[in-house]
Amino acid sequence: MKINIRKSRKEDMSQVLELIRELALFEKAPDEVTNSVDDMIRDGFGEQPVFKCIVAETENRIVGMAIYYTKYSTWKGKGIYLDDIIVTQSMRNKGIGRLLFEEVLKESRDAGMNQLHWQVLDWNESAISFYKKYNPGFDDGWINCKMTKEQIASSTNTN
Repeated sequence: MKINIRKSRKEDMSQVLELIRELALFEKAPDEVTNSVDDMIRDGFGEQPVFKCIVAETENRIVGMAIYYTKYSTWKGKGIYLDDIIVTQSMRNKGIGRLLFEEVLKESRDAGMNQLHWQVLDWNESAISFYKKYNPGFDDGWINCKMTKEQIASSTNTN
């Protein structure tokens, strides 16, 4: 089986969104996906793209993807944030995740990035085991925070 790793194209976004929905189901949050193909085309291929995507395909079918974007640290400068690597269930344990991760590593090196960041759920032992092979730092000192679109819209300064 030949796996082709390449930069995504607009026409890939419907298959990429299918992978995202598969991940949401795996993470027990299938109703949390509100993204659409149109959103992804606008956000990834519009005038000011906010993400990049690499896909893994075989036999004209996308079986994995990595979505990442540039971030900036006040202390360390430019970096990449790897939002997700997803490999469809039937194609896991065939080295596709490694190929995708190593392509993001290559992009990080080629762009002269100072850091590569990502998150992994604390219960996802197979992902943690995978990442440990690359000897990253696991950071227990930070708490992840986020606000939803609704929280952003309704937030006001109370001071």
